[in-house]
Amino acid sequence: MTVKIAVAGARGRMGQLIIEEVGKFQDLELVAGFDVRGVGDPLGGGVVVSDASELAEVLRGSGAEVLIDFTTPAATVENVRAAADLGVHLVVGTTGLSEDQRREIARAIGRRVAAVISPNYSLGVNLFWRLIEVAARSLQGYDIEVIEAHHRNKVDAPSGTAAEAVRVLAEATGKGEAVYGREGQGLRGEEIGVHAVRAGDIVGDHTVLFAGPGERLEIKHQAHSRQAFASGAVRAARWVAAAPGGVYAMADVLGQR
Repeated sequence: MTVKIAVAGARGRMGQLIIEEVGKFQDLELVAGFDVRGVGDPLGGGVVVSDASELAEVLRGSGAEVLIDFTTPAATVENVRAAADLGVHLVVGTTGLSEDQRREIARAIGRRVAAVISPNYSLGVNLFWRLIEVAARSLQGYDIEVIEAHHRNKVDAPSGTAAEAVRVLAEATGKGEAVYGREGQGLRGEEIGVHAVRAGDIVGDHTVLFAGPGERLEIKHQAHSRQAFASGAVRAARWVAAAPGGVYAMADVLGQR
């Protein structure tokens, strides 16, 4: 059975890689692409870029079964509403969502459609989150620092991947406070330190440092290209097409829970 895929953010870096990845599989078909740029540009297979404002109309006419969304927080909220109203399943990779936007998205989805929502679709990063959870539970009392680095054009800081790492670590240790960068004077508290670097064309580096008496442990993930994210997102799209209604994480796709 062929799964019909639509991509929001089709002219972005991630959107283009996802479209390329979809084209590698005979059981997937690109039926629509949306963006605010390049409207009318060909995407292959007779599909052209549709204006983002026409998303609901084009989704309905294309017969899309899954919408993969890598856009902006405000656009994602609207896209999720439109897709859910039409019974189109979702893969959401947009980062920088506020808590209010997350709640809006969850309400729109309900049990009407299945949606995978993740700040990072790399298989390695999803294992990274599990590894830091195990380490945090085992190294109670150790100081914890999260350091992430991305290209100079990334607009949100810390990254969604780092924010998820902080959530995992806080849950595992009971350390509820995160401190973002440091300056001035004062002793370190029982906190999780978070540091963001923006420079050059770094695709994405994430390190969690655990430091205790006489030793330290570093767990690190480096992305060398965005292909890792595109491959994971397409894997999630294939999975979500057959999933019951509800909100899922990449861990569900990978059978980790």
